[in-house]
Amino acid sequence: MCGIVGYIGEQEAAPIILDGLKKLEYRGYDSAGISVLTAGRADTRRSEGKLVNLERLVMAKPLAGSIGIGHTRWATHGRPSEVNAHPHQAGSVIVVHNGIIENYLQLKEMLKGLGHDFLSETDTEVISHLIEERLKESGDFETAARRALQELRGAYAVCILCEKEPETLIAAKQGSPMVVGLGEGEFFVASDIPAILAHTREMIFMEDGEMALFRDGIPAFSSVAGEPLVKKPRHIDWSPLMAEKGGYKHFMLKEIFEQPRAVQDTITGRLLGEEGDVLLEEMKLSAAELKEVARVCIVACGTSWHSALVGKFMIEEHCRIPVEVDIASEFRYRKPVVDGKTLLLVISQSGETADTLAALREARNLGAKTAAICNVVDSSIAREAHGVLYTHAGPEIGVASTKAFVTQLVALYLFTIKFGRSIGRIDKAKGQSMIDSLVKVPGLLEKSLELNPEVEKVAKRYMNARDFLYLGRGNNYPIALEGALKLKEISYIHAEGYPAGEMKHGPIALIDEEMPVVILVPKNSTYEKVASNMEEVIARGGRVIAICSQDDVEIRAKAEEVLEVPSAGEDLTPILLSVPLQLLAYHVAVLKGTDVDQPRNLAKSVTVE
Repeated sequence: MCGIVGYIGEQEAAPIILDGLKKLEYRGYDSAGISVLTAGRADTRRSEGKLVNLERLVMAKPLAGSIGIGHTRWATHGRPSEVNAHPHQAGSVIVVHNGIIENYLQLKEMLKGLGHDFLSETDTEVISHLIEERLKESGDFETAARRALQELRGAYAVCILCEKEPETLIAAKQGSPMVVGLGEGEFFVASDIPAILAHTREMIFMEDGEMALFRDGIPAFSSVAGEPLVKKPRHIDWSPLMAEKGGYKHFMLKEIFEQPRAVQDTITGRLLGEEGDVLLEEMKLSAAELKEVARVCIVACGTSWHSALVGKFMIEEHCRIPVEVDIASEFRYRKPVVDGKTLLLVISQSGETADTLAALREARNLGAKTAAICNVVDSSIAREAHGVLYTHAGPEIGVASTKAFVTQLVALYLFTIKFGRSIGRIDKAKGQSMIDSLVKVPGLLEKSLELNPEVEKVAKRYMNARDFLYLGRGNNYPIALEGALKLKEISYIHAEGYPAGEMKHGPIALIDEEMPVVILVPKNSTYEKVASNMEEVIARGGRVIAICSQDDVEIRAKAEEVLEVPSAGEDLTPILLSVPLQLLAYHVAVLKGTDVDQPRNLAKSVTVE
């Protein structure tokens, strides 16, 4: 989950690397560091805490040189501290690393026996010592790096420098994300696209087991073992401005307000209105293959898991195929029953989520058909699934997912239409009706965002609550889970989401006059049931914040607070209900003074198990 940046070229490396690290700070922010080669010697700055501390160090003592590497850390091995911050240097070798080296203890003991002294608690330092040891044997930086990398077990994305070869930068990947940017006689390496988007849009996405060597203005790609490779760049359409705040106080708020555009971008070019069908070319699953599917398993983590739960309702209702939803980190460990008649659908914003990627690989090994919903082009999950459905949300920088979640719901809706049409469960007329409803969603989201001032007032009234309860039924129950998660993530208030019908089986004991209860009660097939659950909360003194359909006089008369969203039909209502829940979490967090975009202990992309 750490962020790495490397640069080699004619420009000063430090400003480029620091700027890239700013774009990656959502990946890790408990320490940071940078090394630049100057006159064949590594000049390094490291600091505990956020990136601003490192920037102050560099400002006080500038770095000069046109080749360097940088890192922003999310601690796995070793507490956050300056000594555990990257880069790590052993002899002439300097390394930054994202991932986990599983055999580092064995390697560390072996290296200690050879006289190496370790300064940090990290697994990463082992890499620099191991390469330095192999350099003593071979006398060649490239050969030493290859030998050492082949001895590592686990996940890594690394950038490596060597004082003995000060015009060379090596990068390699195994299980952790890495992208290479191509410029005119200069090259960039990073964990994610936004870090280098201001400098180039020509990107090469590294595969597991690959290495890139940059020397004399020429890139050379190969396997770690040394087999030459030809890599073709991919042009990225994201503009650098898409990764900036654009005048908003926080990335999260900007991304909440970008949701109408994100949904529009996700559906543009995919709707075949007259045919009542959708065009999903990158899914690469034919109608014949989809007809063979007897069961769908959706696997995801966190917010993506909540979207998967909503997808279960959509697919089962319209396609009449059984759907199971699994938490990715549990999937492999229960010996899943999947075969050639199973479609495993994985969902990941980054396309690099370690547990989800592992689940995908397990399902492929067992013979299942696989497909992915993700936001990052050519990410590991997108490449390894048989087919992919990209959400066109653009870069999502805030750690708490908003627009990525909403576009995942839209992608699941698109998939449902395609699946249903392919297997004959959705006819042309029904497909046309579903598409007509979807086309209206961006405009309805715009109207939902008009609730922002009202939500801010509600947040002011409830910001000091110790606990929140979120209730919903049917396909809105996962939205209750998501609303509770958002509040927990960024405000640090304890919150729980429950199916409203389960309230009487335990949670009702918690309800008193101090407990805000957020109830999702739109006009749908479970409206009367949820309204009855709301009455039970009111009868016990609970403070009800109701999110309901527009002009619902009955709810308005009973609830303490009412936020009304436009009507959108049962399948698409969860999208609109998400907006006030996101805004409520955001405003409570701002009022409490927490770090909205980078909440404590969390990272955007969980690329280690």
